[in-house]
Amino acid sequence: MVRSITRLTALLAIVTASGAHAGDYDAQLTAYLDNSVRPWATAPIIIDAIKAQNAHTEGYDQARIDELDLAWRAQVGAADSPMISPMLASPVSEYLREQSAAANGQVTEIILMDAKGLNVAVSEVTSDYWQGDEEKHFLTYAIGPDAIHFGEVEFDESSQSYQVQISFTINDPETGTPIGAMTVGVDAEAFM
Repeated sequence: MVRSITRLTALLAIVTASGAHAGDYDAQLTAYLDNSVRPWATAPIIIDAIKAQNAHTEGYDQARIDELDLAWRAQVGAADSPMISPMLASPVSEYLREQSAAANGQVTEIILMDAKGLNVAVSEVTSDYWQGDEEKHFLTYAIGPDAIHFGEVEFDESSQSYQVQISFTINDPETGTPIGAMTVGVDAEAFM
């Protein structure tokens, strides 16, 4: 515990003193994305799950999206969570947890989103269901097939670590058109 606090204190000092931003590490983050994430991020289980959800949510309007997001938020931390529990138990979410575990602590979270920015699968519970109003979705999926967005280095309460989010568009491998997006939170200490 003391070692963890010391490491967090040291990392905070580095971030604060250097004004570190994810942009300072774009080359390293891009290399990590290309070498460690993309090889599994376009597996058939991912592509099929996004396509299936897109077919289901295609007609959702903003009112429906807001209703679902409010329901999800109300279920976070609740004993009864009929939206969250099935998603966490899904084979796709299990696949994401396996990828996170295989990263040996470098990956802190994974969020898979559909075309609307709604969660398709998550490695851990997210605070909200709709990511479409956040940079992780509107600076990736909405931009196009090659879009990548690096978030700022931030302290993540759930993982108790400094992380940076790497977000990118997921494309249909047959057509090359965007179908969704993925965000991978990585331990910022690995890039400092």
